[in-house]
Amino acid sequence: MIGCDIGTMFKVTIGGGSYQEGMTTHIQGVPPGIYITEEEIYSDLLLRKPGQDELTSPRREPDIPIIYSGVNAADTMPGFSNKGYTNGTPFVILIPNLDRHFVHIEQYQMTNRTPRPGHASYASYMKYDQWDDAIGAGIFSGRYTCTLVAAGAVAKRVLGMHGIQVTGYIKEAAGVRAKDMPITEIREKTAAFRTLRKEYDPIYSAFYGEKRLTPDMRFLEKMAVLADFEKIRDAAVARNMDKEAIRKEQGIHPLLNCPDVDAADAMYDRIVAIKEEGDSSGGVVEVVATGAPPGMGEPALRKLDGEIGRMLSIGAIKAVEIGAGLAVKDMKGSESNDQMCAKGGKVCFESNHAGGITGGLTTGQDIVARVVVKPTPTIAKDQKTIDKVTRENAVLSAITRRDPTIVSRIWPVAEALLSIILLDYYVQHLGYQALWRK
Repeated sequence: MIGCDIGTMFKVTIGGGSYQEGMTTHIQGVPPGIYITEEEIYSDLLLRKPGQDELTSPRREPDIPIIYSGVNAADTMPGFSNKGYTNGTPFVILIPNLDRHFVHIEQYQMTNRTPRPGHASYASYMKYDQWDDAIGAGIFSGRYTCTLVAAGAVAKRVLGMHGIQVTGYIKEAAGVRAKDMPITEIREKTAAFRTLRKEYDPIYSAFYGEKRLTPDMRFLEKMAVLADFEKIRDAAVARNMDKEAIRKEQGIHPLLNCPDVDAADAMYDRIVAIKEEGDSSGGVVEVVATGAPPGMGEPALRKLDGEIGRMLSIGAIKAVEIGAGLAVKDMKGSESNDQMCAKGGKVCFESNHAGGITGGLTTGQDIVARVVVKPTPTIAKDQKTIDKVTRENAVLSAITRRDPTIVSRIWPVAEALLSIILLDYYVQHLGYQALWRK
C-alpha cells in the first residue's frame, strides 16, 4: 500500500488498522532538542478518542501513545541534560488497540459480505479482494485518524515555538450553525474545553495523574501496564460532570467544542434526535491558523491552499473550503477582493475572503479552512446493499459499534492535519529564505 504519507521536510507516515495490534505514526523532520511527552500527546488524543459520551462510538479505545524512538534514552555524556529530548532521528509513536474483543470481530465477520453504503468496504474489497482488512474497516476506519492527531501534537509544539497557533472547532452540526466570533474568543473557549475534557477523563487520571505511565519507564514496562488496561480502566472512577454548571460558569458546552454555547445546545439536541431515529448526521469543522509569515507556500502545483485541500484525506470529509469558499460564487469581484491599505508602514487588509492565501502563498492574515463532514455511514436502519462475493442483492442491518455523528471527533483531526501541512511548508519557507536573505 502506498499513499500513507504526507509532507516533504516534515514527513508523516502512518500505518495500522482498526483491529490490528495498533496504529503507528512515523515522523521525519522533528527538530532536535524538544522535550515532548506521551502525556502531552495524549492530551490531544483524548479529544478524538471514542467511548466518552453519548455522541461517540461505544468502543472504549484509550488511545494511549507510546513514544518508541526519536528521543534520547539517557543523558548522552557527563554534563549534558538531554535525556528524553528529541535527537533528530525519526520520531515514532505507537498507539496500541486495546478494546478489540472477539464479540466485536464476530460482528464484523457476520456483516462483511454486505458492504456498508457510504463506506469504503465495497471499494476496498475490489482493490484487495479476499485479503482486504475488513475487520473494523482496517485503515479505512476513522480509527486511523488517531495517528494524525499524534503527529499533529508534535507539529503544533514546533509551530508554537515560532508563534504560529492552529485552532479547530465545530462550526456546524446536524444543520445548526454557530455564529461568527473573533478568533481570540474562539481560542479562549477551545482552551477551556480542552482543560475540561482532560480534568474529567478517567484514563488521563488513571495513567498519568496516578503516574502509572512515566517518561522514565522502558518500553516493556509500559506494555506491562497496558496489558492491565481493562482492569485499570474499570477501576478508574470518573468524576461526575455537572453539565449545567459547566455551561453557566465556564461558558462552554461540556461535550461539543463549539464556542457558541446556544448553538452547541441546539446541535446536541438535534444530533440526539437523529440518533434516536436510528440515523446519523454531519456538519462543518473550521480551523484557523494565526502567526504564519507572508510569502509561505510554493507555486504553481504545490500551492499551500492546494495542499490544504489534502484535508479531504481525512475520513468522512467531502469538501474543503478556504476563506469564503463556496460563497465566492455569489460575490462580485469588488466584494470578493481583500482590499489593502498601509498603516504605520504595515500592510493591512479590509477583509479576508481569501482565507489568508493568494497565489498559493500566505498573505500574513489568518489562514481559515473549513472541512465538510458527512454523516456516519453506519446507521441503525436497514440499507440496501449487495453480497460482495456473489454479487446478489442483500439488506444490511448494521450491528457494529458506531458514532451518531463524527463532527465532535473530527475537529482535533482537522486541526492536527493543518498543523502538519503548515509546519512542512514553514520549514521549506525558512530554508528558501535563508538562501538569499541576509
